[in-house]
Amino acid sequence: MRKILCTICARGGSKGVKNKNIKELNGKPLIAYTIEQAKASELFEHIVISTDDNKIARVSKEYGAEVFFKRDPKLASDTAGKLDVIKDAFSRSEKYYHQTFDYLVDLDATAPLRSVEDITKAFEHFIKNDNDNLITAMPSRRSPYFNLIEVDQDGKVYLSKTLEGGVVRRQDAPKSYDMNASIYIWKRDILLNSDTLFLENTGLYVMPEERSIDIDTELDYKFVEFLMKERDVEK
Repeated sequence: MRKILCTICARGGSKGVKNKNIKELNGKPLIAYTIEQAKASELFEHIVISTDDNKIARVSKEYGAEVFFKRDPKLASDTAGKLDVIKDAFSRSEKYYHQTFDYLVDLDATAPLRSVEDITKAFEHFIKNDNDNLITAMPSRRSPYFNLIEVDQDGKVYLSKTLEGGVVRRQDAPKSYDMNASIYIWKRDILLNSDTLFLENTGLYVMPEERSIDIDTELDYKFVEFLMKERDVEK
């Protein structure tokens, strides 16, 4: 039987949207959506919250997640890397529960539009392809081969990527994707021994744009709230 740990990393002190992880969104705290999705997937033995914030911890417990440690301030800074935070939560969980987990699934609290099916199908994709880890993304609006540009230190403007002969139509460019920061999946040993997200055997699960919005700004928040209300009307 697979032993799968779910982590949800949610620090306090967010800059783009104040207290966004517990800010009310269409009647519930933002983090509640991710906790409920994790529970509904029925994949996980434990759903663990990594946070430095007492209010986030309290709300998370109210919705059925487990909070047994407070994140170190060094891992709650603006410069802390997500992978280090996940590793910390995973190692703490193995010690706390006195068991070894086979896999870790990290769900981002700021991606509430994902579906439960996205979680289960992403994991199925990961297992079927025997990936070392997996990320989720949506088809990109902008292509680095066609209309995504960069500016060098001398002010020269150029396409991010080029192909021999160039690309005349966006439809002719190679497919590209925007990471949506929704679901991350790892094999245990790969997670504990990696320092980068992109590996030789990294899997990709593609989600539609309408379930891929990551709340980082007030505009994102308002847009997600609008989509949720529209979805409620359609039910």
